[in-house]
Amino acid sequence: MSTGLLLNATICFAITISSFAFAWVLSQSDSQHNKKSRPALWSLITLWLLVGFTYLPTTIRMIAAYIGNQQLDLAMYYMASLPFSFVSVPLVFFILYVIVGDQKISSYISLLFVFFGAAYLILLYSSGVIGPTTTPLTSMFTINSDIAINIYLIGLFVIPTAMIIGLLFLIFLQRMPKRLRYRTALPLVAISFVFDFILTDMITLDDTMQLAARIFVLIGTVQAFLAYFPPMTLQEKLGIKEYEYTLYENDEEADYDEGNAEENDINV
Repeated sequence: MSTGLLLNATICFAITISSFAFAWVLSQSDSQHNKKSRPALWSLITLWLLVGFTYLPTTIRMIAAYIGNQQLDLAMYYMASLPFSFVSVPLVFFILYVIVGDQKISSYISLLFVFFGAAYLILLYSSGVIGPTTTPLTSMFTINSDIAINIYLIGLFVIPTAMIIGLLFLIFLQRMPKRLRYRTALPLVAISFVFDFILTDMITLDDTMQLAARIFVLIGTVQAFLAYFPPMTLQEKLGIKEYEYTLYENDEEADYDEGNAEENDINV
């Protein structure tokens, strides 16, 4: 088969390693965060772990397609569908927790997306898939259920994406220091970038589009890392030299009053 499949596998493996490494780096900062900020931190860690666990079997899929093993390809597709179906859960929890600051409310609403993911999986496994269709660039499956696709698009794509856009809109409406705006908005943009292209990856029937989507997922993962840990040159360019290399700040922002201090602790 074409070396394009090996290139595809390499990209998927790079996404896997980057996501796991990012989740590990975030987890190492747990002791630096207060009780208020930890739920948001661990929702992000869970999100990146799910991304990694989605692309680990996808890497094996591409290798299986390269060697012509369709049974392994199918098995890894179903395995990748498990973490993928629940990627929206920690994302929704994170967004709601940043907005309302209430762990119970965020948990209850994000539980709804667990049901969306479970319904998608049940329909996917019961209806089966068509394929694989192997091309010089990738191996693709077609979901054999219109209902599963609709759940996928509405429950796992439209609503979380709208929530990200809404939160970004709220951020830009607020008056805040440039470094805090950077710390809050850019990670959300990176997460949206990764999230949207993962969905494109899973649903597209065009091999070039799928490969391009995976490249953009990798770019988005790198962008997310830079959002949390910007190099000094980027800090100077954006005028955020005072930016601290932490996900959350435990101290109050000088530009905020005491009434907003608790809310600031759970910002990105």
